[in-house]
Amino acid sequence: MLEKAHGPDDSLEQSASTAAYDTTRRRGARPDRFWSTRRVPAGLLALVLLAATGLLLYDLASVRADRPAMAWRRTLADELATRPLDDVWVRVGAGAAVLVGLWLLVLAATPGLRALLTMRTDAPVRAGLERAAAALVLRDRAMEVAGVRSVRVKVGRRRVRASAQAHFRDLDEVRGDLDLALEDGIRELGLARQPALSVQVRRPAKR
Repeated sequence: MLEKAHGPDDSLEQSASTAAYDTTRRRGARPDRFWSTRRVPAGLLALVLLAATGLLLYDLASVRADRPAMAWRRTLADELATRPLDDVWVRVGAGAAVLVGLWLLVLAATPGLRALLTMRTDAPVRAGLERAAAALVLRDRAMEVAGVRSVRVKVGRRRVRASAQAHFRDLDEVRGDLDLALEDGIRELGLARQPALSVQVRRPAKR
């Protein structure tokens, strides 16, 4: 498919193609993603809860020992008993608590590690491939195609996008060879879920 690109330079030619791959794993099972351990959020939450719980238990023990409660707890109890619900600080505190709760729920329900792609393997040990490394491998394969001057490859979780510049040969021929080279490259990556492919080839901008 050869088409004219409309833009500042109407003489710029480009050729584009898209291809869909089987995105299902063998036996129809969906490939499992790697889950992040969330060390930083979990550690911060644990420290906050530990400090708050320790301070509260210390104050309760002081009250049991016939000592007056800490000023902060008396002030907090008075504020909660007397401050109206439509107060701006009550709303701000409630909104902050909701946002923090939603953030923790999202962290708990999502796997994270979006830069790591699951690889296909029959061994009990799971393997993963960085998206940046996969893009580098596919870029090297694309640069081997005759006529390709430069190429940018972006590897997503569901699609690989390649944008190349060709300084000679017909654009459709270059794009066809790029399709074949990148198809083979994607298969050789051994991903459990092979992404779709989108290739765009154009001439360098005239100076």
